[in-house]
Amino acid sequence: MTDFFKYQALGNDYVVIDPRYTSLPVTPESVRLVCDRHFGIGADGVLHGPLEEPRPGVPVPLALFNSDGSVCERSGNGLRMFALHLAEREPQAWAGGKPFTLRTTAGDSPVRILDAAAGIVQVGLGRPAFDAAALPLLDEDCTPAEGPTLSVPLTVGEHKLTVTALHNGNPHTVVPVSEPTPELARSLGPLIAGHARFPSRTNVTFLRVVSRELLEIEVYERGAGYALASGSSACAAASAARELGLCADRVEVSMPGGSVGVALDPDGSVTLTGESQQVATGVFAPPLRARLDRTQEAGR
Repeated sequence: MTDFFKYQALGNDYVVIDPRYTSLPVTPESVRLVCDRHFGIGADGVLHGPLEEPRPGVPVPLALFNSDGSVCERSGNGLRMFALHLAEREPQAWAGGKPFTLRTTAGDSPVRILDAAAGIVQVGLGRPAFDAAALPLLDEDCTPAEGPTLSVPLTVGEHKLTVTALHNGNPHTVVPVSEPTPELARSLGPLIAGHARFPSRTNVTFLRVVSRELLEIEVYERGAGYALASGSSACAAASAARELGLCADRVEVSMPGGSVGVALDPDGSVTLTGESQQVATGVFAPPLRARLDRTQEAGR
């Protein structure tokens, strides 16, 4: 019996709850407990799936949750980890290098296992939208904004910032800075993530352009807090930098947990490539399982 599978991608960790192996009800309450680093397993989020019996040639549905129990529409790292999970459970069906499709609330994402042993997985995140209505983004008077979201002025307390916002399955705000640091991400990140101009909240990426082929970022995620790495944030940074004319079509994005490769097509479509690995499998001990069962009762 296996209740959970844990994966990490450059220090960004997720717990996979696969309904083929466990009957755990996945709710906001149970997600928060599973992700709790003191009372649960500890993770940045939960990947719940496959939600239907997976078949080659048919999109495989899954649900993604942030550690605070909120829905995550799409995660670049999470999709790569889940693709690796499928490949490790059924290598003949999923690990052969042929592309297959994962389906989330943000839509379909093509994935390909490039090297199963090394955990190298490629995922397509489509073309981001630099549009105020897509995020959504409000004007300074908190009325709906319209038009492009490149180099937008944003006041955060005493800080006068110029940011670029986009939606690539999740809302992102990219903040160019001279030196991205964990301290900056932890202090300014939550203020931007919860800013009144972002009614759906936003992920925040602090960006330094090292060269046209290398970007350095620090990340604060709206549903998980400070993160050592984020695939969709790396893609957001690359997309924003390319739209601003600051980087090439292929870049390395460096984060505290490591680096990923991001390729940008002429139409703006993004492909993310990086490594991930399984770090644990296990069963919920009776006391934790009892607490998880109580979260289901409390949520009724």
